[in-house]
Amino acid sequence: MPGLAAQVERYSVVIAIGGVAVRVNTTDADFLEMLENRYAGFISEEAAEFDFDVDLVVPAFADRDADVSVTQRSGRWFMERGDFRAEWSPAARTGTIHQSANPYSIDAVLRIVHTLVLARQGGFLLHAASAIRNGKAYLFAGVSGAGKTTISRLAPADATLLTDEISYVRKVDAGYVAFGTPFTGELAKLGENTSAPIAALYLLAKGQENRIERVSVGDAGRELLANVLFFAEDSELVHCLFQAACDFVHRVPVYRLTFVPDARVWEMIR
Repeated sequence: MPGLAAQVERYSVVIAIGGVAVRVNTTDADFLEMLENRYAGFISEEAAEFDFDVDLVVPAFADRDADVSVTQRSGRWFMERGDFRAEWSPAARTGTIHQSANPYSIDAVLRIVHTLVLARQGGFLLHAASAIRNGKAYLFAGVSGAGKTTISRLAPADATLLTDEISYVRKVDAGYVAFGTPFTGELAKLGENTSAPIAALYLLAKGQENRIERVSVGDAGRELLANVLFFAEDSELVHCLFQAACDFVHRVPVYRLTFVPDARVWEMIR
């Protein structure tokens, strides 16, 4: 008689970011431990909204800097980069990720999934540091080198850092809320898993003095869109994202913050 196939044990962990819980399933205990360490503070016991099975493979071409492809066919999303391939069905709430046992690929997939979820809800991920002070969240947006990590390092002791790299913005009622993320920049420090209403967005620029100027709605919208993370080739969601940016700059004040690397700049942020 043929022998019974040995049952493969499956391990799971729920990663909750911005109130969206994703369960990641794997048959590799070491990979599970890596996930628990990588997303410490964002591991949740709540019911997952989406499930992803991770198939650990040796990629033929593992270039994390390769361009990302995100397309939709027949209601399924297909995501691919040099180091991973993934499929996701929002209707079935399930997906599969083919990647090696590294934290960068799963990190990229989670970012993509969250951008797709947020786009339909009027929110987005933004290239911005963010922090909470006195119960309000402040965003500091800019390209690489603009000063996101610097402004995070200069934050006073009573500020709670949400991220130094990628801010999570959700539309809630008539306003917007910023959530902490595990997506790190140069600080290599996970944000705090908390949230607060957004009081202002600052567009960063380094200069010879500290100066704040109000930005017009039109310019604010253009610069906001230039810093939004979005990967999908989908006209409907691009329209949703454009509308989300327009709504945001009409509801949240946007300033240009020119600053020198000195902690006194935080005296101007309110």
